[in-house]
Order: sequence, then C-alpha cells, then structure tokens
Amino acid sequence: MSEWISVKERMAEDGKVAETKIHDQRGQRNYQRLKRMGRLWFLPNGGIYVYYTPTHWRPTPPGEEET
Repeated sequence: MSEWISVKERMAEDGKVAETKIHDQRGQRNYQRLKRMGRLWFLPNGGIYVYYTPTHWRPTPPGEEET
C-alpha cells in the first residue's frame, strides 16, 4: 500500500479515483475513495461532490480502480 501524500505537497491526478482522508488535530477520519475534478472532490461515479477537501490522498491499489 502506498504512503499518504499531503494535498499541500501534491494534488491527486485530475479525473482519477484516489483513496482520501482528513488528518488534522482531531485525528484521522473520512476515509473514502474520491475523484478530483478541478478544485472539487466527487464520489467515484462523478454524481455527487463532497463538502470538504481531503488533506491526504494516495493512489487506488492496482486492480481496485473505479471510474
């Protein structure tokens, strides 16, 4: 499994599904697969965007990619 990447260091590739989370002073939460499209993050099917911005992401493991 890959290491988590801070969105401050590098953003996930636009249009690709990535594993995401929020990691801040309150701990780690909101583990979810999301797809970044511009400045917004959407569910993998692209139908709904989430009302937060993940702080970290990592590539989806090979063979588990969703479109």
